[in-house]
Amino acid sequence: MIAKRRDFLKISGTALGSALLLGQLPLGLTACSTAPQSFGFQTWTIREQLVADFAGTLKKMGGMGYKELEMCSPLGYIDAGFGPLNKYTGTELRKMIEDQGLICSSAHYNFGELRDSLANRIEWATQLGMKQMILSSFWLPDGSVDEYRKACDELNLIGEKTKAAGIQMGYHNHHMEFEKRGDELIYDEMLKVLDPELVKMQFQVAVINIGYKAADYFRHYPGRFISAHLSDYSADLKDQVPVGQGVVDWNELFEAAKVGGVQNFFVEMDPDTFEPSAKFLFPG
Repeated sequence: MIAKRRDFLKISGTALGSALLLGQLPLGLTACSTAPQSFGFQTWTIREQLVADFAGTLKKMGGMGYKELEMCSPLGYIDAGFGPLNKYTGTELRKMIEDQGLICSSAHYNFGELRDSLANRIEWATQLGMKQMILSSFWLPDGSVDEYRKACDELNLIGEKTKAAGIQMGYHNHHMEFEKRGDELIYDEMLKVLDPELVKMQFQVAVINIGYKAADYFRHYPGRFISAHLSDYSADLKDQVPVGQGVVDWNELFEAAKVGGVQNFFVEMDPDTFEPSAKFLFPG
């Protein structure tokens, strides 16, 4: 199921579902006055480069200005390109990362490995110095709301165990969590079940292309979020564009993120967007 992840990350031509997307102009490269001081990147879209040349790829990303990275667990993503990194311990990976002037503050995991190998993955995260473990998805694209509720109950129990180890569990959405089952929006129902202390949310900004603004959720659910995946969208092109060149109001997002509790921001788009996104996020 992980192999489908890339499909959810591609911004489709879906018609925009909200008037809030209309009339916004791209922000200038110096307009983002509320931007935090540190940004990271998710490794999913550059996994081939990362596996082929781990140190060199990190050096290149650090040279753009990124200071953090979010990994994908090599155990859970063994068939999705990260398998070769299983030969390293978390301690060895941490040294390789820190040698390039970066830190690994978070990683994505799949549900199966959290169920079957939680102690091992907590140990790996601890070796890397992580304080966050993010479930990439339940992968219930055709699931009922009750199935999502049941999965949320299970994730709460996993969150109890990571919390005892000093690590915050989180959940990363895709577009499928913003589907409705009857009158119920899956994501909103998940937030009712997930324990705010045990499971924080990682918001994928890409859902703006179907009418959902990260800033709205940050303000409406204060303290419920721990991180965000950044991307931008052009209503004219009906496609993803580098951060700062689309419809997202970044000043609004970063201000609202303070209310939402967001601690980390990771750019996750196609590789060719990383450099122009960096120039917008830290133009100095």
